[in-house]
Parts: sequence; C-alpha cells; structure tokens
Amino acid sequence: MSTLLIHNVKWVRPGIGIEWGYVRFLDGKIMEVCADEPNFTEADDRLDGNGNLLTPGLIDLHTHGVHTFCYDNGPEDLRAAAAILPRYGVTGVVPTVVPKLGEKQLSALSELSAAVSDVHGATVVGIHLEGPFVAVTGAACETCDGDVVLLDEMLDACAGRAIVMSIAPEVTNVIPVIERLVERGITPFITHTRASVEQTLRAIDAGARHATHLYDVFPVPEETDPGVRPVGVVETVLGDSRATCDFICDGIHVHPMAIRAAVAAKGWQGVSLITDASFGAGLPPGEYDTPWGYPVRIEPGGAPRIAAPDHPMVGGLAGSALTMNDGISNLMEWLDLPEEQIWAMGTCTPATVIGETRKGVLEPGADADLVLWEKHDGKLRPLRTWTAGLSVYDIEEEGE
Repeated sequence: MSTLLIHNVKWVRPGIGIEWGYVRFLDGKIMEVCADEPNFTEADDRLDGNGNLLTPGLIDLHTHGVHTFCYDNGPEDLRAAAAILPRYGVTGVVPTVVPKLGEKQLSALSELSAAVSDVHGATVVGIHLEGPFVAVTGAACETCDGDVVLLDEMLDACAGRAIVMSIAPEVTNVIPVIERLVERGITPFITHTRASVEQTLRAIDAGARHATHLYDVFPVPEETDPGVRPVGVVETVLGDSRATCDFICDGIHVHPMAIRAAVAAKGWQGVSLITDASFGAGLPPGEYDTPWGYPVRIEPGGAPRIAAPDHPMVGGLAGSALTMNDGISNLMEWLDLPEEQIWAMGTCTPATVIGETRKGVLEPGADADLVLWEKHDGKLRPLRTWTAGLSVYDIEEEGE
C-alpha cells in the first residue's frame, strides 16, 4: 500500500487541539501527525486539503440502520448500510439489533455475525444487542428476566462479534447477567429502564457503567411525596463518577439543555454522541413506506413520525433519522466547548466506552480512519473518508 500525505489541513486531535499541518499514513496506520511543512518526497501520493478539517472518523455505538436498511433484516442490509455510512463521516459502527426470543433469533444472530468481516465502507467494530433483559419496551424490544443460560446462547451465536449488550438494572436476576457480560469482555449498557437509585448503583457496581440514549425511554419515577422531585436512574448515572452516557443529539429525542446538563456533570470525556438511527436516517424529507407495516413522514431536520391516519399513535415518533455528521453539527451549536472536545464526543470518547484504543484518535500507530470535512449550509459535510487507509467515500466521485 502506498503512502498518502494529506497536507494543508486543520487536523483535529480530539480533546487535545486543532493545528494546521499534515497527516501521513501507510498500510492502514497513521504514521505522522505534524504541524510543520511536509516533506513531499516521503509520500507516494499527496492530497491538498485546501484548509479543511481533518479528523478521526466518527464512531456510532448505537444505530439500527440508515436510509432504508435495518440491521435486524440481516447481512445484506448490514453490507448496504456499511457502504453508505462513510458519506456521513462514520468509519466505525456498532450495529444494534433487537433480539427476539426463540431459536430463530440465534440463527439470525449467527448469520449477521458471520457477515461482519464481509463489509466495505465503515468498519463494523462489533454488534450491540439491545435487549432482551430490559424493563421498558420502547420501540420494539422484547423483555424477559435475567437468564445467564440464554445470554450464553446468544453470545455463542454471535461468535465473538457481540461487544455490547443493553440491560435494565431493575430486571429480575440481571446482576448475574451483567457479571457474565463483564467476564466475557462485553460492555453492559443501561437503557429502557425506570430503575431506582439503589437498583442502578447495584448495576454499576456489577460493571454496567454506561447508559445509552439517556433520558429517552427512561421514564420519570413516580412521586413518593407531594412536591418532592423523584430521583432514579438518570440522576444516578449523572451523579456516579464511574458511569458515562450517550445521547441522540437530534434536538427531538432529548432537549439540548439536558445534554448541556450531562456535560456539566460528566465532562466531555463522559458523554458520547449516538444516532439510534433506523429507517429513514439520511433520507430527504418525505413520506416513506416501512418494513413495520405503516408509513412514516420525515420533515426537514425531523425524526420519522407515524403517518398512517388509522394508527393509534399517528404523529408519534418512529425512531431517529439522525446522522452522525448532523449530530456533531448540532453539538457545535448547542455546547459552549472547544471544538476539539466536541469532536471527542463522536470519536475517542465512544471508542473508550468499548475499550477501543486504535480508533477515534489522530496519533501515530492508530488506525487510519479519517474524514476530511467542509462546512456546507451551516452543517459539517464529509469530502473524503478513509477506513484503514482505504478511500471509501469521495464526494466528487459520488457527484453530490
């Protein structure tokens, strides 16, 4: 593989700083990040960044699909989605599936896991199992009590590809599930829950130290005394220094002020951006038929909403249409933080959550997962995307 030198860029080291300079990579790895003038003789190929931003690629810890493709549908949708994601600046994805109970689900997990290495575009870092050990069903989750035997069957079906499982702290027998997840090197997330402070602390003690799409499907506890504000899982996650969290940063699922409050409590190192995207993410506004048996309508800058007039929840939310680049753009608008810290919330911070040290950073030896960005109509737009040093998106070739 030839050496590529990208010069005349403002490179971003997430959480650290932004400088003018160049980046050189070879054989899928970053070789040099420098603020000096480049030595062009040390590169086989070079690219003038024209003063644009160069960052590590974005990492989405929680997403169900993009455009018309959903990971629950199986390997073909996984491949199609992975090819699309780099146009939104995503180089690492943790496809999220909602396990159904029964033998068919084990074979479905096995088939999806086998396809992980057979994708082109965004790297599939691992699979995220959202359920079934949750308490509040939300969109499509099935629920059941904690069962270590069932857990092992699901993880075995994933053949080492599962890296995250979301659970609810109040589920019966969930602590042995959390402990087994940690034992098998899988990161437990907290979600779909109305857990108490005590239940949440027990889950954190057992190893569940990240909450996904915080506030969303985290119902407010019931008042125990008139006028006394109830406290539960959300406050416990925000108040416990061991716990981190992520948000759907579309301004619809969570109010921007709630995200600002979380950043004030956890610091930028403790808050990640996710999309929780599903059918419709990245599509233009309009009405679309879905695999769920009802149409949805997407307004400009909005989320999919049920459009069937006879549906009991007509007008209600039907998932997220957020893309990671728009999520970063939103955070730039909402948060009074240095840009390099906001970039961290979509790169090195989510990488740290899943124990990934080679992605999300702009350092020698790290994976050459990079994105060259421009500002377009007030939003961040990728011009070029590389994963492991290979070009997987070029806006000029796409004609966009």
